[in-house]
Amino acid sequence: MDDLGQHTLLQFFILENLPTAIAIIVVAVVTTRILTRSMDAVGERFTEWRLLAKQVSAVSRFLLLIGAFLLVVTSLLQLTDEVLLATSGSIAVAVGFGFKDLFASLMAGLILLFDRPFQVGDRISFDGEYGEVVEIGLRAVRIVTLEDNLVSVPNHRFLNDAVSCANAGALHQMCVWDFWIGTDQDLDHAKEIVYDATATSNYVYLELPIAVVVREGPVGEGRDRFAVKVSSKAYVFDGRYETAFGTDVTERVRRAFRAAGIQTPADQPLRIG
Repeated sequence: MDDLGQHTLLQFFILENLPTAIAIIVVAVVTTRILTRSMDAVGERFTEWRLLAKQVSAVSRFLLLIGAFLLVVTSLLQLTDEVLLATSGSIAVAVGFGFKDLFASLMAGLILLFDRPFQVGDRISFDGEYGEVVEIGLRAVRIVTLEDNLVSVPNHRFLNDAVSCANAGALHQMCVWDFWIGTDQDLDHAKEIVYDATATSNYVYLELPIAVVVREGPVGEGRDRFAVKVSSKAYVFDGRYETAFGTDVTERVRRAFRAAGIQTPADQPLRIG
């Protein structure tokens, strides 16, 4: 075996370029933070461009970090033909065992950014979690749930499992609110109340239609009550206000039901036999 074959990877590092590599990393991190804050400020200032600003920020940040990584590698390693030949076996083993998941997530992140099953700012449901996509990173997608929890999901999982997107890049999104009434209650009046409560909310997006849908079915823990479900289907003008929209409509409907004497299954006594 020749001397080159006995060299280790450390012998191919250009240590005098280490300060340059550190500077590249610092500049990349600072630039991505400035870019993110600037795009967030633009989105808050011009609400109609909020999602576009987030998407531009996500793609730019992703490409910037990849570029910084490549610059660091090329500045620290002597990537000559004989070095690559001598170290190709070690690199292949390292990538195969140590970086398999990382590279899978990196490639999946690129696919997510350009295939766009969802985008930064969208609200998605995945594996029992629902919330807003705040970042598509090099390794994982980060989702903030309605309970304000930050959930990280490896990028590659989105390539194999089903994901539901509520708004698909649009600022507005569909919301559905369910209300139950007794089978002997005034259904027509209940439908009017639900429609009016939805249509007069400050959060409703009136450029798209409002629908009130009626279904019957069992309710309760033991499914021992039969009731009528009156559902409001409407769009909120900005997905960020989904929770506020639901709270507003629910409060209005509950007050109006009480004033009209319309009872819910919980208000009615359980009749057996």
